[in-house]
Amino acid sequence: MSRTKTMTALTKYQRLEAPGLWRASPEAQRRNVVLSLGDATLTISDTHDMALTHWSLPAIIRLNPGERPALFAPGTDATEQVETDDDTLIKAIEKVRTVVEKRRPHPGRLRHWVTAGLFGGLVALTVFWLPDALRNYTVSVVPTPTRDAIGQRILNRIGRVAGQQCTGSTGRAALDQLGFRVLGSNTPRMIVLSGGVQTTTHLPGHITLLNRSLIEDYEEPDVVAGFLLAEDARRRATDPIQALLDHAGLKATVRLLTTGDLPDTVIDSYAEWLLTSTPATIDRDTLLARFKAAGVRSTPYAYALDLTGESTLDLVEADPVPLSDATPLLSDADWVRLQGICGE
Repeated sequence: MSRTKTMTALTKYQRLEAPGLWRASPEAQRRNVVLSLGDATLTISDTHDMALTHWSLPAIIRLNPGERPALFAPGTDATEQVETDDDTLIKAIEKVRTVVEKRRPHPGRLRHWVTAGLFGGLVALTVFWLPDALRNYTVSVVPTPTRDAIGQRILNRIGRVAGQQCTGSTGRAALDQLGFRVLGSNTPRMIVLSGGVQTTTHLPGHITLLNRSLIEDYEEPDVVAGFLLAEDARRRATDPIQALLDHAGLKATVRLLTTGDLPDTVIDSYAEWLLTSTPATIDRDTLLARFKAAGVRSTPYAYALDLTGESTLDLVEADPVPLSDATPLLSDADWVRLQGICGE
């Protein structure tokens, strides 16, 4: 479901806030929080108005249908939970879930449509027998709610290996500020992990994962900003669902097309592959153009990739933003807060 459709479903609930109880894991103590309904996310903040986490509305599930207080989670395998007895908020979330379900692919209908298409003519038959054409077509029709749900499942699987997410509230705010400064309004949902991911990677559902070392091991935010730009360039070059299906193969592609779902074995395999694979190479001119447009120096990023600078000399010599013209990406105070995101 697109962002516009989500907003349409929630027109009467704009600026809705309600109290609730949140816990980050089954073993964690419940906390009093404020739940805020946005265009496409449910923001969970503490009583001091500091954001603790953001949930994608299309991916939210109800754990106790028909019971009160209502209990929600950000996905099927998520460890987080929040409960609330506010009728208005519950109705708003349920309305989004209803709209998502209506627009979710229905296996029976989609299977019938594919079958009819196969017998519709020689052209359709040829297209659907070709693996590349089938994959490309599947990528083009996967709706936003399905992408969000798949991304959340991969994130949950990675979380079991990489450990807890870094969720320091002041650091989180500084990271959001840096993301907006570098990527503008197209900023993804950025998640800092204590391990697992080598540097950065991205998932379906507009999610970017970062290793904490990119923040903690450097003296300036230009390095993590460079990695954010590079990862966004990879995401734009190849649709995240296409990358997943390239890895998963034809059987998984057919499964996703006909049922709108993927088996756990595919999710697990892709999550493990993401943690061990080498990031795709980015065209030098494309990358430098992104740095120039964002007003970010490429030299710090180049030396983070190669301390000697030998293999990344082109990024140093062609840096589009001279040091004399560079402006700070964050204030010193915000950079310190960001560096503490995993220790708060």
